[in-house]
Amino acid sequence: MITTNPGTYLELDDGRPAVRFQRVYDHPIEKVWALVTEPDELAHWFPSPEVALDLTPGGAVTFSGDPNMPGSTGRIIAVDPPRRLAFTWGDDELHFDLEPLGDHRTRFTLTNVLGARNTAARNAAGWDVCLSALDARAVNRPTEGPAATWDDLYGKYVAAGMPSGAPIPGRD
Repeated sequence: MITTNPGTYLELDDGRPAVRFQRVYDHPIEKVWALVTEPDELAHWFPSPEVALDLTPGGAVTFSGDPNMPGSTGRIIAVDPPRRLAFTWGDDELHFDLEPLGDHRTRFTLTNVLGARNTAARNAAGWDVCLSALDARAVNRPTEGPAATWDDLYGKYVAAGMPSGAPIPGRD
């Protein structure tokens, strides 16, 4: 796995704020697609421990099992197996874009379109932790935890100037 974007803040063409991460995995696109769409795989790395996806446009996405957040339901915005999955989660949108690179490699891009600018640093730190777990899962290695704690990562993103200040679930 190669990290090609460790987490950046951006504003999309339509002005909405977002954070973006990018990785290149040494796996064919179908394997990476399974990591981002199959509930048994998502359970290893996604922030909500239990996710169920109806992979049809407008289909339901249910999130549950997080002691710091109530269960909720989102909707599939776009699905184009095995290249694109986008869905709502609360006020946010999550976009997973996969691109085959040849030699059985896949570029994975996660864009979290934010419902509020001040959630950027908080969400980026969370995704950083989650993507460390995804990286481990992609190579069938036990998740040992991120190289840095969520608090350290949050401080790093704030220091880099990423918008911050949103409440932190389970703390505020």
